[in-house]
Amino acid sequence: MDQLTLMAVHAHPDDEVMSTGGIFARYADEGIRTVLVTCTNGEQGDGAGGAKPGEDGHDAADVARQRLSELRESAGHLGITHVELLGYQDSGMDGWDANHDAASFANVPLEESSAKLAALIERYRPQVIVTYDENGGYGHPDHIQAHRITVAATESTGIPAKLYYTAIPRQRMKEMFEALKAAGMEFDDFEPDADFGTPDELITSVVDVSGTVERKVKALRAHASQGDSAFLLKMPEEAQQMVFSHEAFVRVSSAVEAPGHEDDLFAGLRRPY
Repeated sequence: MDQLTLMAVHAHPDDEVMSTGGIFARYADEGIRTVLVTCTNGEQGDGAGGAKPGEDGHDAADVARQRLSELRESAGHLGITHVELLGYQDSGMDGWDANHDAASFANVPLEESSAKLAALIERYRPQVIVTYDENGGYGHPDHIQAHRITVAATESTGIPAKLYYTAIPRQRMKEMFEALKAAGMEFDDFEPDADFGTPDELITSVVDVSGTVERKVKALRAHASQGDSAFLLKMPEEAQQMVFSHEAFVRVSSAVEAPGHEDDLFAGLRRPY
C-alpha cells in the first residue's frame, strides 16, 4: 500500500491555513505525508503598506516573492512536508482587471493546468485530496479554477480514493458568531447572510484539530503582508480556540467504505492492526 498521503489544492499563498491548516498539522503529527499544491503566486495581494493592485507602491513581482516566502514559513508551522507551486499568475478578485489577462490562472486552458496537477497526483499518489467546492467557497475565479483542475486531475488519474470539498457549517458558524458577539466582540455591523456557509445536512466530515490551534495562528501570522486575517489574529485566545478548533468538509466521492458522518478523512484507508 502506498504511504498515506493528504494533498490539498489551494489557489493562493495563505489559503492553506484557515480551512486545512489543522488537518495538515494533525495528520503530519500522525506521520502522514502532507502535500500542499498552491496554484498561483499571489501577485494580486497587498503590496507594501497595503497597496492594492493598480495603486502606487504595488509591484506584482515583489508581492509574489513576499507571499511565497510567507508560504514557506506557514508550511513550516503546519508541518507540511511538501509544497508544490504550479506558478500561475493570480487572477485577482472577481471583477478586477487581472481577470482579463490571458496569463491569469483562471484563463489558462483547463487541460494544461489539470495536467500539471495530474503529474503531481501521479508522483505523490494521495489517497485523500481536498479542494474548494464548485463556487470556490465564495466565488473567487482562482478558487473556482482550483476546483475545476482538481476534479479533472482526480478523474483523469483515478488515484485519490477520497475527494473532499472544504466547508463552513452554516449552523455552527451562526452559533459561533452569536457567541463571539455575546462575549463582547465587535464586528462593525457585519452580519453574515442567512445562507452564508454550507448547509449542515451536506457536511459529511468534521475533524477535531483543537490540538493545532496555536500552530494555525502562527501560520496566519506568517502571512503578515496580507491584512485579511488581522481580525482573526486580534481575537482573544478563547475565541480563536472556538473558531479554529474544527475543520469541516463535504465528501464528494469515496472508493472505500466510510461512515456517513466521519471524524477522520482517512476513515476506511488505514491499515487494520
